Amino acid sequence: MRFDLLGLMPPSIEDRTRRDGDELFETVTARRPVLEQALRLAAEAEAGIDIRRGVSVRELVLNGYNGTPHVIGVRTGPGEELRADLVVDAMGRRSQLPRWLGSAGTASVHEEVEDAGFIYYTRFFRARNGALPAFRAAPVTHIGTFSLLTLPADNHTWSVTVFSDTREPRFKQLRDRAPWTALVAACPLHAQWLDGEPITDVLPMGGIIDRYRRYRVGDRPVATGIAPVGDALACTNPSNGRGMSLGLMHVQRLRDVIREHLADPLEFAEVWDAVTEAELKPWYRENVEEDRDRIAEIAALRRGLEPERDSRAALRAALFAALPHDADAFRAIVAWRSCLARLEETLANREFVERILEIARERDRPPLAGPNQSQLLALLARPTAVSQPRS
Repeated sequence: MRFDLLGLMPPSIEDRTRRDGDELFETVTARRPVLEQALRLAAEAEAGIDIRRGVSVRELVLNGYNGTPHVIGVRTGPGEELRADLVVDAMGRRSQLPRWLGSAGTASVHEEVEDAGFIYYTRFFRARNGALPAFRAAPVTHIGTFSLLTLPADNHTWSVTVFSDTREPRFKQLRDRAPWTALVAACPLHAQWLDGEPITDVLPMGGIIDRYRRYRVGDRPVATGIAPVGDALACTNPSNGRGMSLGLMHVQRLRDVIREHLADPLEFAEVWDAVTEAELKPWYRENVEEDRDRIAEIAALRRGLEPERDSRAALRAALFAALPHDADAFRAIVAWRSCLARLEETLANREFVERILEIARERDRPPLAGPNQSQLLALLARPTAVSQPRS
C-alpha cells in the first residue's frame, strides 16, 4: 500500500503547506511476507538470476588470497558446491556467518551485542469496511512505562503492538487477548485501532538485541569474498522500523562498491568496511543510545521518579515535545525514523534546536495518553485479564 508519512501530521500543526522534498516521505507499507513475496517475484523476473527455495547453506568454501582467507562459494546442505565472485550474507539477525568463518579457521569477528531489553505483544487486524483507522497519535507513542506501535499494512490490514521492558513480569499477562485488548482500549488516542477484524492472536516476541559486527581485525579483513548486509551486520530494536530501510540502503551501497571494486577482493573488502563504518554504524549507535535512554526512563517512572537525561536525551525529548506543534519538528522526526537524515545531523542546526527548546518550554506537558503506572498494574491484575481462554 502506498503511504504518505506526512498524512500522520497531527491537526494541532497549523502549517500544512507542502514543500519541496516532501515526496521523499511517500513510501509503501506491507506485512513482511507480502513484501518479501513481491520482491521475490521481481527477482525471478530478472534475467540471469537463479533462485533456489528451500536450499540451506552448510558451510563456506574458502581458499587463500594474498595471505587472507578468501570465500569462493558455499556448500549446500545436500553437498552441492556453488562458486561465486562474491558471497553476500543477507541472512538477517540470525546469520551464521561468524560461526562458519570460525569453523574455517579465520580470525574472530568483532561483535558488539546487548539485550535491548524490550518485549513485544502484537496483534494484526483487517478493516471491516475497507478503511484504516485514523491516526490520532504518532505511530510509536510512549505512554509512561509502556509504548504503543501502530502500523498500516497491505490489503486494509494493520498491526497494533504493545511493548515495554522485560523487567516487569506482569506484562506477560499481555499474551492473552483480554488484558491486551483492555490495555489498548484504555488508551483514547489508540482505541480506534481495535475497530477491525482480528486476523491473529496476540503474538509475543522477545529476545530483542542490538548487535553490530565488523569483519576486520587490525588492518586486515577477517576474510575477503564475503559481504554481510543489513541485519546480518547490524540489527536493532525493531520498534523504530529501521531494519528494512537500513538493509535496502546498505544493499544500494553494496551495488556501488561492487561496480567499482569487485575485481580486487582485498580492495573490495577494505572499501566495503569503510562504507559500512561511515554510513551504517552511526545509525546503529543512535538506535542503541535511544534504547538505553528509554529503558532508563521506564525504570525511573516505575519508581515514581523523574527520568534523568543527558544533553542529547534532553534534546530528543524536546524534539518530541515540539512534534505536535511544529511542522519542522514533525518532518525532522519522520526523516529520522525513515533513515533520510540522522538525528545528529538535524540537531547540528543551532537555530532549529533553539526553536524546539523554546516550544518545549512554552508548552505544558500533555496528559498521559493512557493509564498511569498504578492504573496499568490494576488493569493487569483483573481476574479476567488472566482467565480469558484462547480460541
